[in-house]
Amino acid sequence: MFVIAVSILPDDDEDSLSARAAWLHFVGGLTQGEVAGRLNVPAGKAHRLIARANRAGLVQVFIDGTIGSCVALEEQLRDRFGLSHCEVAPDLNEGPLPLRALGTVGARFLRQACEGGAESVIGLGHGRTLASCVSRLPRASYPEIKFVSLLGGFTRKFAANPFDVINLIADRAGVEAYVMPVPFCLNSAEDRAVLLAQRGIDEVYDLARRASLRIVGIGTVLGQDASLAASHMIEPAELAEIQQAGGCGEVLGHFFDARGRRIETELSSRLMSLDIEELRTGKMVAVAGGALKPAAIRAVLESRLLHGLLTDERTARALVDLPGPG
Repeated sequence: MFVIAVSILPDDDEDSLSARAAWLHFVGGLTQGEVAGRLNVPAGKAHRLIARANRAGLVQVFIDGTIGSCVALEEQLRDRFGLSHCEVAPDLNEGPLPLRALGTVGARFLRQACEGGAESVIGLGHGRTLASCVSRLPRASYPEIKFVSLLGGFTRKFAANPFDVINLIADRAGVEAYVMPVPFCLNSAEDRAVLLAQRGIDEVYDLARRASLRIVGIGTVLGQDASLAASHMIEPAELAEIQQAGGCGEVLGHFFDARGRRIETELSSRLMSLDIEELRTGKMVAVAGGALKPAAIRAVLESRLLHGLLTDERTARALVDLPGPG
């Protein structure tokens, strides 16, 4: 079954007309000629309005149904890693980073979480994949839900994280959204303690601690594409120390080796993120995939921190085929 969501913008302008045309066509089942008649515009303009809505991302398509090969992979991953929830998106042949597939399955999960009524506080990590999920979320309003960042939102030089998603979710979902207004990596453990004692910062941190659902990405540690170093959240020398200690995968600033054992370095005490024991409360669901990610994802899965995994078909196959650690 196809589920089509069309975002209706509040302004009575060309964007609003485009959204209305798309709604009539995709949801109402009207032909483009019928849309033209309903909106009292030429047929050519109706076609352009619908195309414009597609290009602007106002039309989001979700498909409810079962795909045999993906379901089999989901079952294998659930059994192997003790997951309560797993979704595998069909391969779209996108290349090394399947943002369209991951963004779509992540957006559907987010929408269901917002509409389910069970979550009052949802925590979010950051990264390119989560940004893709949020950008594909249909515009709506969920005033009863609060979203909160699960880790510091600035780089070492106090620049904005290019893949922060909190402001984006506030715009897409009409929710209260709280940023952790500090760098991800601090100069010392003492600085971290001082900041956590500050009014406002401690309130955001406490909200992150109380999140019943946490949606996160998974980062690589090996190679030049290690996400935290590439986004300047940590320094190359700090990453090298983690690599030398056997680091393989990362989630919310916590690093793990291939067996899922946490890597402790001098950096660990300086990161502005929830403590590892705090992460074991609530449900944590990762959205991750791509050619560079299987080993990193497997490392985090072996830690047994995750309640769920949303990934793509190629990554799921790679995870199933990877030999066990050691």
